[in-house]
Amino acid sequence: MFWKTTALLAAALLVAGAAPKPAPQKAAKAPATKSAPAKATPSPVANFDARNPASVVELLNAGGGKAAIARKDPDSVLVTVTSVAANFSLQFAACDAQGRACKAVQFDSLVEAPGPTFAQLNAFNQTSAMCRGTEDKTGKPHVLYSTLLFADDTYDHFRTQISAWTGCIGEFRNFLKDPSAYLASAP
Repeated sequence: MFWKTTALLAAALLVAGAAPKPAPQKAAKAPATKSAPAKATPSPVANFDARNPASVVELLNAGGGKAAIARKDPDSVLVTVTSVAANFSLQFAACDAQGRACKAVQFDSLVEAPGPTFAQLNAFNQTSAMCRGTEDKTGKPHVLYSTLLFADDTYDHFRTQISAWTGCIGEFRNFLKDPSAYLASAP
């Protein structure tokens, strides 16, 4: 559901401290005070760079997952992740010859559930702004999320991407439990 995905992203932004703050209301005759700017969460990864798969592996491992670089190709890097939330992969694309300075990443999770019909999968994709459902060649359902990567992406920004990704996994699992009921409640 578009509104559910938007709500998940808003929640992720709130968790990361990136949501806009409402203007403070002025009390009668009370002096206005300035609030301190929100501080960024310190990165447990020295010199974090979202475009470098090795930095993302460190971030995921620091968060309790088990991530590793599984394969490097001339312009891409595949990272596999095992965590309590889900097992998934990250495919970094348009990387330099050293497997860094990647321009995009796609998150992918095989969901162990019966596959929906093509029409149901298509309808799910029409209800989500960020998550995409697909079937692999064997008919098994996958949920995907991708984002562009920039040199100024911060640790907190990438954590927000991970929050949005885990939201995608949850929404797709909810969809697969009962595709007809899920889609019937779509606006």
